[in-house]
Amino acid sequence: MKKTCDPPLNAPPEMDAPVSDKPSSFFSFGKFSRRAFLTQLGAAGLAATTVPLVHAVTETPAQDTADTASEVAPGAVPVTLRVNGKDHRLMLEPRVTLLDALRENLQMFGTKKGCDHGQCGACTVHVNGRRMNSCLTFAVMHQMDEITTIEGLERDGVLHPVQQAFLDHDGFQCGYCTPGQIMSGAALLKEPIGPSDDDVRAAMSGNICRCGAYKNIVAAIQQARHSA
Repeated sequence: MKKTCDPPLNAPPEMDAPVSDKPSSFFSFGKFSRRAFLTQLGAAGLAATTVPLVHAVTETPAQDTADTASEVAPGAVPVTLRVNGKDHRLMLEPRVTLLDALRENLQMFGTKKGCDHGQCGACTVHVNGRRMNSCLTFAVMHQMDEITTIEGLERDGVLHPVQQAFLDHDGFQCGYCTPGQIMSGAALLKEPIGPSDDDVRAAMSGNICRCGAYKNIVAAIQQARHSA
């Protein structure tokens, strides 16, 4: 007769149960695996962020969203801006800068916002023929002024001489400062400065190119000056 032995006194009650090679306390929560938990968590997060976005899109009117938003702004006043030969009637807060009005209300993104402190020149536009940092002036101050942005510099599909010269001399790298550089260069053609490259550098000192394309920028402006 085969003799059986009693289990050791210190043996755990579940000794006879099959042992998994992966500890359940690390890889699963009972029968709910970690992978299933993370999958459901990701799906819940996606739903939480997607539903408000879809809801916002469906409620936003398709036309003139910027003008609609500005009309309900507290303290907004009627402002008429003449940009690139066209009048635009807006409702703006008095503290809105010309730069923000161009970009956020008129959707003219050619004028760039760089430092927003008047130090880089990326936001340069022409106001009554003179170059100006649009981040340093309020839109309400320029009602019925003649404002020209980079979008309005060409005429009848023909590039301005400074625009063409920038292409000829590769006067840009990343291109972010280029609209402001071109607008300053175009205004410079009518300003009384000397003929040398150093004169051009001094007159363009308010426009910063972080890529360092200054040599080509000066060459482009000099070409435009000679062809004007």
